[in-house]
Amino acid sequence: MTPVLEVDGLVKSFGGVTAVDRVSLRLEAGAIYGLIGPNGSGKTTLFNCITGVERADAGRVLLDGRRVDGLPPWRIARLGVGRTFQTIRIFPELTAVENLLVVTEGDWEAACARARELLATVKLERLADEYAGNLSYGQQKLVEFARMLMRDPGLVLLDEPAAGVNRTLLNDLLDAVRALRDRGRTVLLVEHDMKVVMGLCETVFVLDHGEKIAEGPPGFIQGDERVIEAYFGR
Repeated sequence: MTPVLEVDGLVKSFGGVTAVDRVSLRLEAGAIYGLIGPNGSGKTTLFNCITGVERADAGRVLLDGRRVDGLPPWRIARLGVGRTFQTIRIFPELTAVENLLVVTEGDWEAACARARELLATVKLERLADEYAGNLSYGQQKLVEFARMLMRDPGLVLLDEPAAGVNRTLLNDLLDAVRALRDRGRTVLLVEHDMKVVMGLCETVFVLDHGEKIAEGPPGFIQGDERVIEAYFGR
C-alpha cells in the first residue's frame, strides 16, 4: 500500500548547521507514530519541512504518493495535513468556538455545528463561548487541537501536545488522539514525555543531531543503546 507519508533522504541546513540530515520515514494509515530525540535534534525542523513552513535543501516528501516538498503550507494543509505547534497559536480575543470557525469555508451552519461537536470531543463544550484568552493553558491547547481537526485531516502532526498540560486534560487529549487512529487517521507526534510516547505510539522514530538513529516499537526503542547514549551519554 502507498504510505500516507513518506519522507525520503530529507536534508535541511541553517548556515553551517545541518538540522535534518538525510532523514527517511514511512507512515502507514491508521497508526500513531512518535518522534523523539534530545533538544535540538531536528524534530520541529522536520515537522516544518513536512508541512512547508521550511523548504528542504534535498530529499522528498510524499503525501499519499504525491510529492509535496516545495509546496506552500496552505496547499499542503488542503491536501489533508493538520498540525499543531510547540507555542500555542490561538486568537485570545475570540471565543473557543470562533477560534475553530476561522479556518472554515462554505456552509456556515454546518461549520458551527462541527466546531461545537469537536469541542465536545475534548470536553470543552461548556466553554465554547468563553474567550480563549480566559482559558487555561491546557484548555487552549485543546482548542488548538480541535481547530486543527476542523478540516478533517488524514495526517495529523502534533508538536509536544503534552507539554504544560495537567493530567486530566492530557487524558482527554490522548483519548481524542486514539479516536483519530481508530477512524483510520495517521498521527505523528513530537513529545518529551516518555510515558505518553511509550503508552500511545505503535512505532517510534529517534533523532539525534539531525539523523535518524533508531526506529521501532516502544519496547525496542527503550532498550536501544544508541537511544540511551543520545539521551544520557556514556
